Amino acid sequence: MVREGGAVMPAQVPLLLVDGHNLLWRAAFGFPAEIRSRDKTRDLTAPFGFFALLRVAIRDELPSAPEVMVVFDGEHGSVERQDSDADYKANRALDDGARKALEAIPVVQRGLDLYGVDWIEIDTAEADDVIATLISRARRHSRPAWIFSTDRDYYQLLDEHTRVLNTAMHPGKRHIGPDEVDARYGVRPEQWPCFCALKGDPADNIPGVHGIGAATAARLLAGGLTLDDLPASGRLTGAKGQLIQQQWQQVLAWRDLVRMRTDLPLSLEPTGDPSAELPKPAEVIEKLELW
Repeated sequence: MVREGGAVMPAQVPLLLVDGHNLLWRAAFGFPAEIRSRDKTRDLTAPFGFFALLRVAIRDELPSAPEVMVVFDGEHGSVERQDSDADYKANRALDDGARKALEAIPVVQRGLDLYGVDWIEIDTAEADDVIATLISRARRHSRPAWIFSTDRDYYQLLDEHTRVLNTAMHPGKRHIGPDEVDARYGVRPEQWPCFCALKGDPADNIPGVHGIGAATAARLLAGGLTLDDLPASGRLTGAKGQLIQQQWQQVLAWRDLVRMRTDLPLSLEPTGDPSAELPKPAEVIEKLELW
């Protein structure tokens, strides 16, 4: 229970925002066993693994039944960032394995529909920005929220009410909040885009400044500084400081690539009610008539 204006209010249902492509990739390429149809003609690993990983995360990792919303990248979601930097995510080759995983998206979406789990896909938006927008709205009401993803860029959204859930981590390290980010990287969530701009982000093909690793980037930003503070900080000294100054405009551009948008118009809003419990993944596949 929480107290608001002197009145006792029911505790809010936590919001679980699932990075759909991220979870589907884990299912397709990291699931411990291949799952095939009974006649062995269809590889069902991606949809089976998606629902298995999601069901276990909800059952084992969250304190209470959440409202689940799955967010997928739009087909043209990266275009705006790629227009400003052609190298952005240019390292993500679309090979046969990736195509097979992408082909599972409509199947997963049909499965979510069957069990009343909301999902969002905006053609011109990346899932990151949709999730950031939903987190921004949840924050207005101090609603507890979880982001289910292995993508560290979501660290920039963390606060006292928002956590990342990463079940690829060892037990005991799967719940990530501001203190965990600070302890591991030496920066606070609000510094994350600046941190990545300096050290680079291989996942998004952002090179960062040559010779500036995570430890150096954290030292430069120590005390809560951002890139805007660095020119007057007296810290851009020596050969490394000179390198940063020489690439300064590019560093600022990289920071903008990492920053997530929180102002997207959305056609679907959270209801505040818990989602229906997902059955075992074999039952989902059966209901989808894929066996």
